[in-house]
Amino acid sequence: MRPPENWKNARLTLGIAIVTCLAWGLPAFAGYERLLAFWGGFIPARIWDPATPFPAAPLWLTPLTATLVHAGFIHLFFNMIMLLFCGRPVEAILGKRGFAILYLVGAYAAAAAHFLGGEHETVPMVGASGAISAVLGAYALLFGRNKVKVRNSAVATLLHALWLFAAWTIVQLLVGATFEVDGARIAVAAHIGGFLAGLALAKPLLLLRWRGA
Repeated sequence: MRPPENWKNARLTLGIAIVTCLAWGLPAFAGYERLLAFWGGFIPARIWDPATPFPAAPLWLTPLTATLVHAGFIHLFFNMIMLLFCGRPVEAILGKRGFAILYLVGAYAAAAAHFLGGEHETVPMVGASGAISAVLGAYALLFGRNKVKVRNSAVATLLHALWLFAAWTIVQLLVGATFEVDGARIAVAAHIGGFLAGLALAKPLLLLRWRGA
């Protein structure tokens, strides 16, 4: 498949990017960045003890609110670049409904993977990178080119997807290590969960879109 050259069929991607920037930017500008991380970040320990000594979003909603919280401007910037780059072609192929499902499931899959990696963790997980990893996984399968010298095209595509994922995760780790908000954390397990969700959902959502057309 060839990525589209315009944004006509990717308005949801643009909308998510705008809302995410505003949701982080306005509180950060007012000096509430750290409070926002604890209010909206996903905290695994809340699964066992939902009560918190600070204002917090409902536990079931935090996998989504965490996508609106970022560990600084650089973290937000890299996430939005990846979202816009991969989201435009993926939404154009999967449609708004398919893209919304992909993003939402990616966010919850990221939170689930983060929970499995440390169920008693009290540090909030922040960032849209888990949900964006799902978009990246779908992008890699739908638009990945066979650049790996393997005879089996499916294996070659998967290896290409893994290379993209590895590069994406390394960038996130570097950003997280350099521009981390005190108390917030960028989680590798969340990237893995989101990416696997994207790989699993890409083809079913593609079939859903065109069977329902």
